[in-house]
Amino acid sequence: MVAKWHRPTVDTKFHIDMRWWEESNRNIRVYIREALCDECRNEFSGADVGEIDWVDEQTGEVTRVDGLIHALRTCCSTKPSYITPSTPIIDAVFRTFLANGNRPLSVRELYELLDRRPPEVLLRMLTAGQVYMGIRPAA
Repeated sequence: MVAKWHRPTVDTKFHIDMRWWEESNRNIRVYIREALCDECRNEFSGADVGEIDWVDEQTGEVTRVDGLIHALRTCCSTKPSYITPSTPIIDAVFRTFLANGNRPLSVRELYELLDRRPPEVLLRMLTAGQVYMGIRPAA
């Protein structure tokens, strides 16, 4: 059975499609490094940071996570300079997904988090033509 395509709405969930990065022969880690704060950028400059052990403070469970994304989520995204009024809107959306672990969000939810453009404008930006930074409707 083939799934029927539906036009996205402001309630459609979006996310960063990692397959898009692979198929486009682009390295998402380059963009993640650009989103790092100065402190983390200096700490990880020249270092090939791969996976690190992360301990869940509530359960004590140890899991392997991407070191750059972990730094971005636990340090950089908590700083006021992570997303500023001058951050381009698509970059702000991309950084929001990185900061929340790429959990799918609707355009309406993105608007509530970013308070930048009306949901209908954000929807047009995310669905008009070319896919930017792998941001697509979640399956």
